[in-house]
Amino acid sequence: MKAIILGFIVIAVAVLAVLPAGLDWGGDVMAFLRGSLPVFALAISLILFFVGIADIKDRAAAKKENARKGD
Repeated sequence: MKAIILGFIVIAVAVLAVLPAGLDWGGDVMAFLRGSLPVFALAISLILFFVGIADIKDRAAAKKENARKGD
């Protein structure tokens, strides 16, 4: 329960920091998001690439196992 309350408090502080009436960090936050988006996209694409390779290897191993069981 404490974690939920603390989570709501942190969200409220973050929203107030971005609002013009608060700390007015909206422009800084948008600049950070624009700059980090390509890096985030690259990281996700690398993860997906390696997951795809692992999937291909698993399918090949399963095919060999099924062929061996069939003999």
